[in-house]
Amino acid sequence: SAKLDRAEKLINGLGGEKARWTAAARSLGEQYIKLTGDVLLAAGQIAYLGPFTAAYRADVLRDWVRECQAKGIPCGDRFKLSVVLGDAVKIRAWNIHGLPKDDFSTDNAIAVDQGRRWPLAIDPQGLANKWVRNMERESGLLIVKLTDANFLRTLENAIQFGKPVLMENVMESLDAALEPLLLRQTFKQGGALCIKLGDAVVEYSEEFKFYITTKLRNPH
Repeated sequence: SAKLDRAEKLINGLGGEKARWTAAARSLGEQYIKLTGDVLLAAGQIAYLGPFTAAYRADVLRDWVRECQAKGIPCGDRFKLSVVLGDAVKIRAWNIHGLPKDDFSTDNAIAVDQGRRWPLAIDPQGLANKWVRNMERESGLLIVKLTDANFLRTLENAIQFGKPVLMENVMESLDAALEPLLLRQTFKQGGALCIKLGDAVVEYSEEFKFYITTKLRNPH
């Protein structure tokens, strides 16, 4: 009898979950249908809208949503990058490390995390610099400036051993020796993945990360 009572209580307790799971399944079904257009919009935002203001991004995204719908590509009516590519746990960790909690900063962080190119943060207030320092501290972050005499040597070691590097306070031009790194021009040599940096050929670790920040408000 006691077992039957407990079983009945369990069944009654789970009864309320049916409505929640039904709603969740319906929501996931709708998201699945709109996935093609949402991923297309997310890729477009990361690839093209990084340098622009929040207001301009919103205007462009509204135009893109209308264009997708006009061409029969299913997508959400109100596209939001953090909904499509965001990870709530990861975003919370970013906030703890100093990332501002507004949507604009969250979108920028997602672009840094998901993008295939090394990020350049337009950072006159130093917020991105602080965030990267806190986020990568435990990974052995190395901080360099273009004015450092040995910055290429520091980069070589970081690339080889898979350490993150923050190059801060860059101006309007970068050292030409960085071009292969910025373009990720890796190649195989002797069975190992390598990259040319200056006059040196360095083994390239997939764990390497490269962040660039500038205090210039409009670096062109």
